[in-house]
Amino acid sequence: MTNVHERSLRMWGKEAQMMQAVEEMSELIKELMKNINRKRDNLDDIIEETADVEVMLEHIKYCYDIEKQVADVKVKKIEKLTKKLEEWEARSHE
Repeated sequence: MTNVHERSLRMWGKEAQMMQAVEEMSELIKELMKNINRKRDNLDDIIEETADVEVMLEHIKYCYDIEKQVADVKVKKIEKLTKKLEEWEARSHE
């Protein structure tokens, strides 16, 4: 059985999948802005849109065959963030 990413790519094509990813990301941005700027209680919408974005991120990695590269860069970014936090925390305790 083929995976959902492969089936989606065959059904709608790469360009349509990338446009869908952009749309899902914009919907998440919209819900986050409502929550922050309007103090709206929209956690259910944020959850829904976050799930949509995560699915589309998986589609992007599949479409470009970049799963490993993304995972490698993600590790480096987390390490960099950890270092920044440690430096910030050390300065705040001086």
